Amino acid sequence: MNHRQLFAIVTTSFLLLLSSYPLLAEPLQKRLSLKESISIALENASSLKKAGNLTRLQGADLLRSYGSFLPKLSVSAGYVPYSISRSYSQFPTAGTETVKLKSERETLDLTLTTSLNLFNGFRDYASLQAALKNEQSAEFSLYRARQAVVFDVTQHYCQVLLNQEILAIARENLLTAKDQLKLSQRQFEIGLKSMPDLYQQQAETASSELAVNRADAQLERSRLELLRRLRIDPRTNLSLEPLPKETLSAEPLKPDIDSLIDLALKNRTDLKSQKLEADAARWQIRQAASSWYPKLDLNFNVSTSGVESLRQTYSGTPPQEYSFPPMADQLENSVGYSIVLNLSWAIFDGFQTRYNVEQARINHINQRLDYEDLQSDIALDLQQAVAEYKAAEASIESAKAGLKAAKAAYEGIKRKYDLGASGFVELSSARAALFNAMSTLSQATYNLVLQKNVLDFTSGTLSTQ
Repeated sequence: MNHRQLFAIVTTSFLLLLSSYPLLAEPLQKRLSLKESISIALENASSLKKAGNLTRLQGADLLRSYGSFLPKLSVSAGYVPYSISRSYSQFPTAGTETVKLKSERETLDLTLTTSLNLFNGFRDYASLQAALKNEQSAEFSLYRARQAVVFDVTQHYCQVLLNQEILAIARENLLTAKDQLKLSQRQFEIGLKSMPDLYQQQAETASSELAVNRADAQLERSRLELLRRLRIDPRTNLSLEPLPKETLSAEPLKPDIDSLIDLALKNRTDLKSQKLEADAARWQIRQAASSWYPKLDLNFNVSTSGVESLRQTYSGTPPQEYSFPPMADQLENSVGYSIVLNLSWAIFDGFQTRYNVEQARINHINQRLDYEDLQSDIALDLQQAVAEYKAAEASIESAKAGLKAAKAAYEGIKRKYDLGASGFVELSSARAALFNAMSTLSQATYNLVLQKNVLDFTSGTLSTQ
């Protein structure tokens, strides 16, 4: 293969790669149902991953608290392949003369140490109880985070569907305006309509086009917000399946505020989590106060050592080699034991323990306040949610009646306008009223679904499946 052929092959491959690049860059097509969207969000949500990591950390802290009741065990070994030391010494055989001593050796040391705390002011017990409470609290927080993801995705999913309906209504209104514009042009040509009427209809058509553009932009914003919750490729061209008819036309609830409050206080996992955090803070007071008590530890040590070689040299004399038993025999026969009972008591620590206890006590008070505030907020949120649900329920019937009246009014005024018995202002007002009535009914329908979702989330009964 010559250079010209190789260049042709490389150039052809490069051009083929460039031609296929737009295909690779095409946005993904994905059609999702509400259940599939919730499943994807639960898998990808960063808040859930963080809550899961916190749960794992609390589990590790609990294991550490259990470990405080077990003896600590450590092993150390030291091997010195060669060491040299020099010193001056006097020997009786040398009289009063000081001789120079040089020692060279190879040694091995082994030590096994274990310690067990017998008493530390119940610090370990308080730490264990606090860790148990914090672990349970983290699990409840994780479940509440799942409910928050389901709630958030449902809200934005319904918002996208609502914006799709509003865009469809706007497009239908635009088609009506264009048809009316064509009719006005023909009527103007045969002298049934004046030039101002034609101009007004053109302006009305342009206004309808602007409404379509705004509705389309609003739909795109809501779609992107849903993609943000799903954490999938932002370039995905997302289409959503409509909600089941039984969901949109479900029988209205008859919420009882007292029953809902009792249900929420029983089921809200964030309330349970806050209660457990307050309980953990109470045990942390006992944990901080343990420094006021003495600490008693039991230590047990086993050690052994051996010398592999030793050579000593005195000034003016030849080196002396010392022979030792085998290293295994030395390690076996040189084992030493020690049992130590250690009692320590900090009589004065500069008020550090007093500060730690006060800090823990203030933290417990604040946790209790947060718990009580959350109880009150739940009751208030439920009252607001019930009121908004009832308002959403009532608005559906009003929206249906309004749409029926707006349709009848528009049809009547349009017939009069076509016959020249009505002006453009009346027709434009009737068309705007019809468009608003259709949008209002769609908003009222989805608002009732969303308010039902709010009730479930606020009462803590929202399913995460």
